[in-house]
Amino acid sequence: MKEYIATFYSHYGAVCFKKNCGKLGLNAIIMPVPRNLSSSCGTCVKFQSREDQFPQINEELEKIAEICGNSYRTVYSAEE
Repeated sequence: MKEYIATFYSHYGAVCFKKNCGKLGLNAIIMPVPRNLSSSCGTCVKFQSREDQFPQINEELEKIAEICGNSYRTVYSAEE
């Protein structure tokens, strides 16, 4: 399993995403967005998953980034 950070356009989107992680049995926590990742609402969800097992993506999701040591690799980005 890999670790990811999902950023959102609203706090509500983060709460819903975390709830969906729980339904899939994925470990997830809500936390402040790391400084080197941008976010509209300042709240993110850090979760563990296989890349093919992401929770449902909705209009509140801004980005999903894989945690790679001290850096991040974007694996999903919402269309502008």
